[in-house]
Amino acid sequence: MKNKPEESALCKMLNIEFPIIVAPMFLVSNTKMVIEAIKSGVTGAIPALNFRTKEELREAIQTVKSEAKGPLGINLIVNKSNFLYKEQLAICCEEKVDFIITSLGSPEETINQAHKAGVLVFCDVTDVKYAKKVEALGADAVIAVNKEAGGHAGNISYKELIPLLKSECTIPVISAGGVGNGAEAFEMMNLGADGLSMGSVFIACDESDVSQEYKEACVNYGKKDIVFTTKLSGTPCTVINTDYVRRWVQHKIGLKNY
Repeated sequence: MKNKPEESALCKMLNIEFPIIVAPMFLVSNTKMVIEAIKSGVTGAIPALNFRTKEELREAIQTVKSEAKGPLGINLIVNKSNFLYKEQLAICCEEKVDFIITSLGSPEETINQAHKAGVLVFCDVTDVKYAKKVEALGADAVIAVNKEAGGHAGNISYKELIPLLKSECTIPVISAGGVGNGAEAFEMMNLGADGLSMGSVFIACDESDVSQEYKEACVNYGKKDIVFTTKLSGTPCTVINTDYVRRWVQHKIGLKNY
């Protein structure tokens, strides 16, 4: 095995027992999930946009820090679509979260401001070109979003993306996508991943506030039931190919196989 889990770069960077980030999921991740993740020896992150005001974001960070002694991450959308970005970044720095995960834009300002506050920055990437750009800007690690990821996904399978990024980058590579059990986790680590970002598998956890129907769907549907679309956000996104999707959505949003 290329990386023993307890010796992985992610464990060393965040002082955690297992190299796992409970991934930030829009309108799913919450303080309860992250608190339990930390208590279980891993870490977790929450999208800043899950909180509608800067006061709610600050309160959530403080709640997690008061109830669990371990690393907390916040996910920031760093492009112009997030009009709360600068305020959210300031709060993350003021409250000294342990790491920020950047998505959908240039992380340059985030990296500069976060490092002044002693906050690590991990950047979502889907290819080598962008990975090398964020490394040059000073990113502490990349989140390698592969083709198998839930939600927003990349275009390259983990089997190609992890070795590619490991050969081209000098910073840690955290793999995102395609992990639902221990065997798949070990496969990623064997490919050289320095850690794992896992989201979909935790949608069905007790701490998740989504509907019971959503939880059951995440358990009952599998890879063969997932399709891609770019029509929801402009970025490739996975959806469950349910009867509703097939009957009412497919002709409008443009689907392709996962």
